[in-house]
Amino acid sequence: MVLRVLFVCSGNVSRSRTAEDMFRGLGGLEVRSAGTHWTAQNRVSRELIDWADKIFVMEEEHKEHVVEKRPEAAGKVVVLGIPDVYNRNDPVLRRVLAEKLKAYLPEVQNFEVEESGMLDWLVNMFRERKRS
Repeated sequence: MVLRVLFVCSGNVSRSRTAEDMFRGLGGLEVRSAGTHWTAQNRVSRELIDWADKIFVMEEEHKEHVVEKRPEAAGKVVVLGIPDVYNRNDPVLRRVLAEKLKAYLPEVQNFEVEESGMLDWLVNMFRERKRS
């Protein structure tokens, strides 16, 4: 049986999209992502909430948004407690997501985050700061 997982953050740009990218194609999971803000690329809807078996939100305010739309969904929402301080596919964010989700998803237990991208990410971050 496939578990349908929805990842939610504010803008559906960095955190939830990174989670979707990471776990798409992982056996036993079907994943989607959405955002709560009106400018989100893919906004949280009642249909998405109903579709999901499990909903992982990044912050408490995202849970409130989901439950406001569908109060009966409260039992399938988990707050991961990941603040909006990461860029999309940030290696640190990827590691944090993997570690936090291991507690809830058996499918993620053996998931390994590639460390090779960390050096490239740091180099690019320093280059961007020098340009500023």
